[in-house]
This record gives sequence, structure tokens and C-alpha cells, in this order.
Amino acid sequence: MGAKDIRVLIRLKVYKFLLNSIFVLILFCLDRFSKIYVINLAEKTNISEIYLTSFLNSYLVWNSGIAFGLFSLSNEFTYNLFTVLIVLINLIIIYLVIVTKDYRKYFFLLILGGSFGNLFDRLYYRSVPDFIDFHIGNFHWFIFNIADIFITTGVICLILAELLFKKGTDE
Repeated sequence: MGAKDIRVLIRLKVYKFLLNSIFVLILFCLDRFSKIYVINLAEKTNISEIYLTSFLNSYLVWNSGIAFGLFSLSNEFTYNLFTVLIVLINLIIIYLVIVTKDYRKYFFLLILGGSFGNLFDRLYYRSVPDFIDFHIGNFHWFIFNIADIFITTGVICLILAELLFKKGTDE
């Protein structure tokens, strides 16, 4: 491989890195804009709950726990421990993005974009603003945000890819 080939390979890797970074940045910005909009709306109107449809409300809550409000404790050590754990998981996901050479890379990027959004909130606000309240009648699902949609979609896609497109090596 000559010097020209190496330069082309490096340019290709830089180009892929930039595309992946732009994708994650777009997801992060979509999440940030949605949260800033809802927070500003709640501050201006002093209303944290807005009825949108018969099955969907905007209801601003601050989640100091992890997914779906689990482990919402006032203990600062536990909060910091989970934040460090989330950072480590993000580093693992970045590694998986780098080594994954197929379509699953985009599922990891989806998870990463959402995770960065929620991690930013944990560091900036010390909790994550959740505001999407999906419900059927009186049954309300956990309140979530746009970043949670990205993370959940990425995880579901990875699970489906594993179940549906698993190579026949088990035989």
C-alpha cells in the first residue's frame, strides 16, 4: 500500500467519523431543543402540564434517577456513581461504534445521541427533564423525553437485529 492509498484511507476514516459525529450531534440537538422549549414554556406560563390529545400530554418532571425514574434517590453518592457508570457505558458504546462495520453501528449511534442528551442534563441540571406523558385512559406510561426515544429505539433495533438476522452458527 502506497502513501497515496494511506492518505485516501485516512480521509475516508475522517469522513466517516465526521458523518457519525454529525448524526450524533443532530440527535443531541433535537433532544436539547425539545427540552429547552418545554422548560421555557413551563417557566413562562407556570404550567407544567399541557393536555395535547386524549392519549398524550406534556408534563414536565425532573428525573434524578436513571431510566424511567428508577433509583431516584436524594443520595449524592448514588447519583454520582450512576453518572460515572453512564459515562463508562458511553465509552463502551463509542468503542462499539468504532469496531462495528455493519448497519448496527447506526443503532449504537442512536443510543449514543440520546445518551449524550440525558448525560448533559445530569451534569448541567443535576436531573433530566422528562415531559412526554403517553397514556391510555387512566393508565400512564413512564414520562420520558426525546433522548429516551432515541435510546429505546436503538436498543430495540439491536435486539431485533440479533433475533432476526443472527447467523446460523448455532447448528
